[in-house]
Amino acid sequence: MDTSKRPDEVPPPAVEAIDPRLLVREQGFKGYITEFRRRLKGGELGSLPVVVALIIIWAIFQSKDSLFLSSTNMVNISYFLSGTGMLAIGLVFVLLLGEIDLSVASVSGLSSALFAVFATTHGMNVWLALLLTVLIGVGIGAIHGFFFAKIGVPAFVVTLAGFLGWNGLMLWVLGDTGSLSLADKGPLHILGQRSYFLDQSIAGAYILATAGVAAMLLGGLYDQARRRKAGVPYRPTSEVLLRTVALAVVAYVVAFVLNKSSGVPNALVIFLVALIICDFVLRRTTFGRKIFALGGSVEASRRAGINVDMVRIAVFAISGGFAAVGGLFLAGQTYTATLQAGSGNLLMLAIAAAVIGGTSLFGGRGNVWSALLGMLVIQSIQTGLDLLNMNQSIQYMITGAVLLAAVVIDSVSRRTQKSSGRA
Repeated sequence: MDTSKRPDEVPPPAVEAIDPRLLVREQGFKGYITEFRRRLKGGELGSLPVVVALIIIWAIFQSKDSLFLSSTNMVNISYFLSGTGMLAIGLVFVLLLGEIDLSVASVSGLSSALFAVFATTHGMNVWLALLLTVLIGVGIGAIHGFFFAKIGVPAFVVTLAGFLGWNGLMLWVLGDTGSLSLADKGPLHILGQRSYFLDQSIAGAYILATAGVAAMLLGGLYDQARRRKAGVPYRPTSEVLLRTVALAVVAYVVAFVLNKSSGVPNALVIFLVALIICDFVLRRTTFGRKIFALGGSVEASRRAGINVDMVRIAVFAISGGFAAVGGLFLAGQTYTATLQAGSGNLLMLAIAAAVIGGTSLFGGRGNVWSALLGMLVIQSIQTGLDLLNMNQSIQYMITGAVLLAAVVIDSVSRRTQKSSGRA
């Protein structure tokens, strides 16, 4: 018989596990600094590298040409990043699966050609033509997804075939003329270079900034109340307010700068709305969580009851739809559909934007805001080198170097996370 314990001895109460995020917030500012250092050591870099790179790029070009950070140049950057950025949004969805879509540039070119034929050659209502064009893009993406998910053909091969096939169909659609002019009306007028949110009024930019700040504040408070009710860790009100103030500073500074020139391009507004909607889908819906799950492990997702095939088909359909929308954005910049649409380095820039912005090539990590950050970097490089009258070859080399750096950072970060047990 064990006599080491007295009969009336009461065992100590079990120690309740405390979420480390609560401890961080209880320590105040010092706790956030400690958490930031821990995340860096663990390889969780987030958007930090691309933000630092963007600051460096802007500082270099501004030192070389004082016009770089002018309001007119900022308006140009914000306008021209939207078209390729739409392609990048679709690619983010595909990259989160750990796959690639090489057809987006050709689909965008085909979409501009189809829209031109529908609206110009056949006189179809421009809004109906737009809807039909986007649906065709979604259908093309679904075809790619079907061959990948159901037949088992690698996504690289399927979309490479699409890259060639849809480009050939675009050439056939445009025929001997090689180009079709598009009227400056309807959706193309909205997407045009001379179209701004609430034209001739500086209020437009400030209205958008205010709406964004209000949405941030209300969303943060709602999320706080929901998590508090569920008994899980939540952001304190002070943190919600701090984040809102930070966004307000950035939003109103951007509004002020753009208003000094022409205001906020409609194309940028639509691009931002698309980012917000897609961010909600990925972070707040079951479908979004399934995408991240597949990017982490296909087999584990299948055992968890996720319909892997349907998610894959849906993701490629989304990519095709955004490629079609991006093609219309690009057509709106010139009001023409040409044989050159979707050619050149468009595909590489769209992929580079998603990767440079922080979406992992290995799947399971990233967000749609990568498309915005990556396009800011790429468009800033292009615009800055244009101001300095640099050859296009220099643009390619610098963009390639930035892309390589982004992939290296992603690889090192992923390896660091594995070594620290956080992958």
